[in-house]
Amino acid sequence: MFRVTCDVRISYRYRDTEKVFDQPSSSVVIGRPRHGVHVDIDLTPDLRVSRRHAQISLADGQHWIEDLGSANGTEVDGRSIKGEGKVRLEPGQTIRISETTLEVTMPTVGADLDPDWISDNATVVTTQETRLNIDEIIDAQAPVYDLDDPIDSDRAKALVLLYELPLRFGGQIELDELFQTIIEQLVAIIPAASRGALLLEDRESGQLLLRAHVPAGQPSVSMTLATMAMSRRQAFIWHEGLDPSRSQFLNRIKAGMYVPLIWKGRALGAACVDNSDGGTLFTMHDLRLMLAIAHYAAMAAEQHQLQSSLRSNAVLLSRLLSNFSPKIRDKLLARAANGRLGPGGERSEVVILISDIRGYTQLTAGMDTDDVMDLLNDYLSALVDAIFKYDGTVDKIAGDGIFAVFGSPEPDPLRHEKAIRAAVTMQSVMSEISEERRRRGLVTCEIGIGVHCGEVLHGFIGSKDRMEWKIIGEAANWTDRYCSGARGGEILISPAMHQRLWRYVDTELATIDTKHEGKLRAYRLKGIK
Repeated sequence: MFRVTCDVRISYRYRDTEKVFDQPSSSVVIGRPRHGVHVDIDLTPDLRVSRRHAQISLADGQHWIEDLGSANGTEVDGRSIKGEGKVRLEPGQTIRISETTLEVTMPTVGADLDPDWISDNATVVTTQETRLNIDEIIDAQAPVYDLDDPIDSDRAKALVLLYELPLRFGGQIELDELFQTIIEQLVAIIPAASRGALLLEDRESGQLLLRAHVPAGQPSVSMTLATMAMSRRQAFIWHEGLDPSRSQFLNRIKAGMYVPLIWKGRALGAACVDNSDGGTLFTMHDLRLMLAIAHYAAMAAEQHQLQSSLRSNAVLLSRLLSNFSPKIRDKLLARAANGRLGPGGERSEVVILISDIRGYTQLTAGMDTDDVMDLLNDYLSALVDAIFKYDGTVDKIAGDGIFAVFGSPEPDPLRHEKAIRAAVTMQSVMSEISEERRRRGLVTCEIGIGVHCGEVLHGFIGSKDRMEWKIIGEAANWTDRYCSGARGGEILISPAMHQRLWRYVDTELATIDTKHEGKLRAYRLKGIK
């Protein structure tokens, strides 16, 4: 197997600081790292550099550079290459990314010959079997035991194990621990077995993964035999041939057994045991016992997959209800569990809160997309938490704005007070986050908040298979007017809200200009009494 390497040396300078990247690699990604984003050359603190900005790679014996869809582009000798795909790099060319300049030194490209790949000290290998002596074969999809067979002492031990394994299954939480128990029991009860292993097919990649083996640190598996057992749906005993395979030779295997893990006609994996002394032989009784236990393992694997799917579905349902505060979410989940969560709406008075970042378009002009996302995530996640703290529901987050409702989908007699407290908390957390971002040298922002109450139609619309929670009514439009009139750091409440809360809030009368309604009276919230 050949491994092509790109022994490239890249020197890069940002202002008065110069660094050098000098590592063998087939490709080099340039940018600024973040959680989940890996780069080889980190151009921090140049904030106009995208997370994954550009890539230098080797192909067809040549070095190439490609802009990876960055916000501010990449230049080679003063020419922008953004949107051009891969561009060939010539010796001596200068690359410019924002305020950082890079120079690439391109030595001769080499091809190193790797030795044959062998993992785990040559104990788990993929081989082409040259000769096998198969002694016994069982159809893995047929009944393992005949009820008319006499029960001797060996069969009695096997039946005891088959009886106890389901009890052991109940005590095992992790699937790998369960598989390890199965292999340990097999090696312990089968006289000829000195080693064992269990492989399970990964559903996404189709690869056979080693999930358990005995003894620890010394797995012994022929991938060819495991694949044969699965593809043919057969369990078999084999012993060493005149021309042993590579895995037999390396592991000194004299004889072994392979069985597939079958569930509802599908091969999920394979299990095997073997020995290296060539003394005690495997018997048909051993093969039947191992196949029966493999059926248990297959059942456990499928049950584990089903439970994982159920948990994933539960998490997905919870995420679908992520617009609601935890308390309301729990009530909706309880209704869903009882089959009472369905389409339907009602008309009642609710409180609507809308917040919006001031000067958002100008603020984010020229910022890298990832930096804009970081800004929104820093602020919006904390704002949503403030809304949830007072049992509000987030109808939607539209770019830099939040539309929240109090008193829906569950009625709440304290919805007016809670909405005001949520608004005050939102402005407080905005100040805290801005102070933290300011210390880190990051962009900060302010929000304006409008709060109004009115009658709307609200509830779940659609069908049971596809439902969405909606608010319909003029109250939303009026709330938007108050939000638009609020300056950064301000909270404007409507006269309808003031009528209900005048004894509890400290306000001053204000007037805002609207496009269609003219001047609109509002109250600027100064605090809660």
